[in-house]
Amino acid sequence: MSEDTLIGNGTNEEAVRAREGGPLIDPDNPPFLLGDSMRGGYGAADILHDCTIAAEKGQITVIVGPNGAGKSTAMKAIFGMLDLRAGKVTIGGKDITPLSPQERVAEGMAFVPQTNNIFPSMTVEENLEMGAFLRRDDIGGTMEEVYELFPVLKEKRHQLAGELSGGQRQQVAVGRALMTRPTVLMLDEPTAGVSPIVMDELFDRIIEIARTGITILMVEQNARQALEIADMGYVLVQGRNRYTDTGARLLADPEVRRSFLGG
Repeated sequence: MSEDTLIGNGTNEEAVRAREGGPLIDPDNPPFLLGDSMRGGYGAADILHDCTIAAEKGQITVIVGPNGAGKSTAMKAIFGMLDLRAGKVTIGGKDITPLSPQERVAEGMAFVPQTNNIFPSMTVEENLEMGAFLRRDDIGGTMEEVYELFPVLKEKRHQLAGELSGGQRQQVAVGRALMTRPTVLMLDEPTAGVSPIVMDELFDRIIEIARTGITILMVEQNARQALEIADMGYVLVQGRNRYTDTGARLLADPEVRRSFLGG
């Protein structure tokens, strides 16, 4: 890969070109969600090194890479769970770098962590209601949309969430995030520990969510499958951008396949 990737053009495929490293950001047309030149970590050590992640409205953006690459750390930095030593985060052109995670929820962000993402002692419906804690309007319509997206949750709405299967618990977690009516939905390893059939079903639902105009930013260990549904993909290595391109082009690149996708 030798050409540049220009980010900030919406669905203009002609302007997206393969690049080793991170994306180049169009300052005149910035992406809807941007974590720009992020540097930070836990304690004194940096995990992210000048890492840039961008996501467009209504598109699926996937972060992949080997274990310890900083994928989840990049996600947490964008959501405000990690203080940055350098760089910034913007949404819709607004700088939200100083904001707390709760304040970022009010700005339209929703985050589903990999683990501990439901209240197991509450019913499915109570979990969904908890997702709407910042809202002061009628949440009934949104809840029906969640039930339409995940019909099994309506069947089990009075059942304790902790009694559900792993895939169903993930549906509760995603549904609860959608109750905030986000413009950005961030998913950290949404298919971890589920069967291939359940993984495919979850990816289908993620595609449906993106089609409603919600921006999806997702970290995934199942890199090949995730890139198959991705509009844009980022390969991170040791907290740095290694490759940036469309999901299809990353899948087709022999070096990416050999190094990160198992051949």
